[in-house]
Amino acid sequence: MEGQQRNPPFLLEKDRRFLESIRGNILTETEKVGCAEPGPSEERYIIYSNAFDKIIEYVSAYKNILTSIKQEYEAFITSIKNGQRNVFFLRGRLKALESESTALLYYRKRAMELEDKIKAIEKNSAKIENEILKIQNIGKVSSETFGTQEKTVHPAKPIPGKSKVLLDSLSKHLAQLDRRLLELKKDGDGKYVPRQKKTKLEQELLHLLAIRDTAEAKRDKLKLRFTRFLTGFLFKASHFVYVYLFSVCIAYTLYFFFLFTSFSELFSSGQYDAAATCAINSPGEILCNEEALKNLKSLSCLEGRNLPLLKYFDSLINASTAAGRLPNLPVTLEAIKCALSEKQLNLVNHWVTQQRLTFSEAVGDLIYDYGKEEPNNMLECLALAQAAYGHSGAYKKVALCLCKQGRIAGAVDYIQQVERFSLDDYFFLLENCPSTALIRCLSQQWIRKTPFSSMGATILSFISAEHKKHGFQLLEEMNNKNALEKIILSDTVSTLEDWNKIAVTCAENKHEKLSQKIVSVLTSQGGVFDNSRLEDEKDTRIME
Repeated sequence: MEGQQRNPPFLLEKDRRFLESIRGNILTETEKVGCAEPGPSEERYIIYSNAFDKIIEYVSAYKNILTSIKQEYEAFITSIKNGQRNVFFLRGRLKALESESTALLYYRKRAMELEDKIKAIEKNSAKIENEILKIQNIGKVSSETFGTQEKTVHPAKPIPGKSKVLLDSLSKHLAQLDRRLLELKKDGDGKYVPRQKKTKLEQELLHLLAIRDTAEAKRDKLKLRFTRFLTGFLFKASHFVYVYLFSVCIAYTLYFFFLFTSFSELFSSGQYDAAATCAINSPGEILCNEEALKNLKSLSCLEGRNLPLLKYFDSLINASTAAGRLPNLPVTLEAIKCALSEKQLNLVNHWVTQQRLTFSEAVGDLIYDYGKEEPNNMLECLALAQAAYGHSGAYKKVALCLCKQGRIAGAVDYIQQVERFSLDDYFFLLENCPSTALIRCLSQQWIRKTPFSSMGATILSFISAEHKKHGFQLLEEMNNKNALEKIILSDTVSTLEDWNKIAVTCAENKHEKLSQKIVSVLTSQGGVFDNSRLEDEKDTRIME
């Protein structure tokens, strides 16, 4: 918005005045608060936000979209501010963590110094204690020897009788002392160093510590400079990104607004081909979504007729096909609804046969329900719905359409090809098309090949799921073909008790012949089962 932007050629005079007023208002407010130059400023953010609110109020058709866009950018700016605060906090935290290593080193150095002082004090204390003990011992010795007569012995005079022994022992002791002296000299040369060398090493250590302290101080200064530089750079970059994204958002908003205005003018003037081309080429096909179609319905009502809208849909489908893609599902559904409301089934037939729609089960349901409302077009609707169901994978409804068209054998062949029919799918088919011909074809198929685990399990499922009528019809068809005994005997899954339940259910529902047939087959095999319920049911019938 800050740059010199040209107005689109299709801009209305009212919209042009509104856009110029927004630009003038932004320039006036930025000069008034002193933030006309680009840079970080909270006032500029407030001015642009208010301008965005005015645009949202002016563009009522896309108020929800623009409001959500504004909320996303406000959340983005808030996250940037929170990031700046976190940077400031983390910088202080980082500085504290960095100083911990230096402080720990100083603490260790101070601890070593204190340990040396403690050792020196302990050494001095031991020396003083020894001197005190010596003084005490001297006092005791003098007091004990006081008054005794001293005998003086000449040190050079030999002891009578022991001079030779003492000389040998002293010679040996002297030799031991000499050896010990040599060992101590060797140990001293390897283990101890002169005091001057220790002093020199301590001075070198102090010099190295001073160098390290200087390097750490320089490193802290460089880190602080880098952090300040990075913080300033991020702040400037975030402000630039915000202004850029805000300008792009406003530009896209105005573009979508003027695009919809141009589309509305083309549609209102009857230029349906141009309007369809504009909708197909819109970014993200925004003019083909559900919200755009709802707004389009409000523009297309003409004396209760939808002919303009139908012409537009036809042009839109043709334009999509020419562009190499199919219209999306909302457009497909709305186009079919519009065509059927105008009783233009031939147009729907053209779209379906040429495969110019996005097929789904909902598309087939629309056409199938229309055939119920228009019985004269029922067969054509069934064929079209069958094609839609087939493309969308609704196999049970494809079979239903075939049955409704009287193609029972074709439906059975289709079921065999699909091989995805469940028991619920058969129930659906029999509920919506309760045909004797269908039951007969199913019985012929199931005599040749059991569709599920066994025929007994299938019949039990029918009579226990409130589909007794269809189950009895299947049994009657099998009995008429003299295949019931073969089916019972070849059933290796269902037990005698299961078939006994089927016989009891047949007797309870007035199918005595079927019940007797099943019981006779079971008894012929030597099966043992409880048929008391059958006898009770027979007695009840006689009493009635």
